[in-house]
Amino acid sequence: MKNSFLFLFCLLAFGHSYAQQKDSIAENMLVYQRAIGGWPKAVDMIPVKYEKKLTDAERAVIKADSLHEDATFDNSATSREVIYLVKAYGLTLNRNYLNAAERGLNYILKAQYANGGWPQYYPEHNIYRGEITYNDNAMINVLDILQDVVEGVNGFNLVNPSFKPRAAESVKRGVDCILKTQVKVNGKLTVWCAQYDEKTLQPAKARAFELISLSGSESVGITEFLMRQDKPSDAVKAAIRGAMAWFEASKIVGYDFVFVEDPKQPKGKDRVLVKDPKSTIWARFYDIQTNVPFFTGRDSVPKKTIAEVEVERRTGYAWYGTWPAKLIDKKYPAWLKSKGS
Repeated sequence: MKNSFLFLFCLLAFGHSYAQQKDSIAENMLVYQRAIGGWPKAVDMIPVKYEKKLTDAERAVIKADSLHEDATFDNSATSREVIYLVKAYGLTLNRNYLNAAERGLNYILKAQYANGGWPQYYPEHNIYRGEITYNDNAMINVLDILQDVVEGVNGFNLVNPSFKPRAAESVKRGVDCILKTQVKVNGKLTVWCAQYDEKTLQPAKARAFELISLSGSESVGITEFLMRQDKPSDAVKAAIRGAMAWFEASKIVGYDFVFVEDPKQPKGKDRVLVKDPKSTIWARFYDIQTNVPFFTGRDSVPKKTIAEVEVERRTGYAWYGTWPAKLIDKKYPAWLKSKGS
């Protein structure tokens, strides 16, 4: 009896000690979380780096700014924190991490528009920050988290069960928004623009060099998310097939976009389009009506070639990429076998 009591005491003591384990990155995420539940991507124009060790003074300053309306979904902000904190809770059983992740989920659900879309920032809506934002996968990152909640995967089986029906309804509205914003040209479904007006659901411009266009990048994440849907509707299947047909028709065969040394440039390098018979790429932006790639500098004037764009933008933006390659080669064929019939 005495030994049994001692064993139970040790077990409880160990459990308590284990539950108090801390993760340094997760601890920093708690500091940066805004009062509304989301996270900023940068503070005073400096990107947030959770690996950095914060002093007590720095922690105090950051926490004192918790009412700042800079929470965002841009550059994976908020989504990366929620994902990390859920996993950190699973490893440490530190309840603070789960509480913060659930506050993040509430923020995500609150930020969704009635039409199913998400803004880039919430609650701030200045300039393009209130637009429905697929750019840099902002909306898709959020939807993937909510899909994880619905499916109870990637650690999201640990969150409060009350989130599951809310997430399911949110995903349903998100899919509806995706279907409504897919661009149709001459009666044919194509892909998506990077931003849309949050009220009219019409394609919208963002930064000076991000004009209205069909996106060869963001459309990949959107299509992949649609492929996650269990028992997809005919409308979802049509959206996926339309997008895949567009990816196939819009590929650029025999070229690559590479960095080259160029001492004449301010930073000693340039980025150019070169012939490469082994390479297949896609442009970031395509004209909606002609489906011809175009490029834009900070003057917001469309250019026919990347060489016409100033070197700062030419080398500082993903104008070409191989984004749809895995989708075409592996993911789409697998989807056709499992769900596409």
